[in-house]
Amino acid sequence: MRALPAVKALLATLVVCLATLVWADVAVPQLTGRVVDQTGTLSSSDIASLTQKLRDLETRKGSQVAVLIVPTTQPETIEQFSIRVAEAWKIGRRKIDDGALLVIAKGDRKLRIEVGYGLEGSLTDVTARRIIDEVITPKFRTGDFAGGIDAGVDRIISVINGEPLPVPQPQASHGDDLDFDSITSFAPVALFGALVIGGILRTLLGRLLGSFATGGAMSVIAWLMVGSVGLAALSGIAGFIIAFIADSFASMSGPGRGRRGGWSSGPSSSGWSSGSSSSSDSGSFSGGGGSFGGGGASGSW
Repeated sequence: MRALPAVKALLATLVVCLATLVWADVAVPQLTGRVVDQTGTLSSSDIASLTQKLRDLETRKGSQVAVLIVPTTQPETIEQFSIRVAEAWKIGRRKIDDGALLVIAKGDRKLRIEVGYGLEGSLTDVTARRIIDEVITPKFRTGDFAGGIDAGVDRIISVINGEPLPVPQPQASHGDDLDFDSITSFAPVALFGALVIGGILRTLLGRLLGSFATGGAMSVIAWLMVGSVGLAALSGIAGFIIAFIADSFASMSGPGRGRRGGWSSGPSSSGWSSGSSSSSDSGSFSGGGGSFGGGGASGSW
């Protein structure tokens, strides 16, 4: 009988722990792209189409818009959850705060447009509510989630197009952004190419001229594969340096070790071959540091 109070205390503790787990806040999803769908509602082509529209908007206006679909925000309201996501993702440019976030909680049948400080003058609470009520939810009620999101995004973009925002800063590359993912994914190819092509061209043209030719060849290869002027320039410089000093490394290996002990061992020993994971935006999208203050509107269907 003495054990009965201890058993009751243990059961009470378990109940409290389970309740805490059940009512814990939904974790903020990782920002893997301009469109994050945790419900499988959108097809890959839907995501690709939306992503391209939002990428074009950022290129043209500088403003960032993201879409998030989650099963539920419970136990939080969609307003509480959306502002947590907005604060974590920081969509929009820093100090301009021209970001907007469309959040759909599919299982709750609720949605919200969260608006950054810099867009509150044009994408007002009233305008956001009209987009939800007149454009998005009518399609949601018929089960056309892709159509509703697409139409809503189009309307948000049209509103932002009319906002006089600071001109986006020119990028340092042409085509895809020169980012860490592009560099790490191309590094093994650049290293292998510089060693192989450099060895051939040095034999044919001599050390100095062959190294210059290797740098030029690596620039062309980088441009064709990645489409980035910045990465092409870096590849050319790296190709020249690697080709020029490759003989020095080979000679440092000594006769006892042979060529296998020098630089010519190939990219498998470079430690760069792991690459990086891809996302719906090829790993190139991140928030720009924008701030949110709770502006926007919510709705349901």
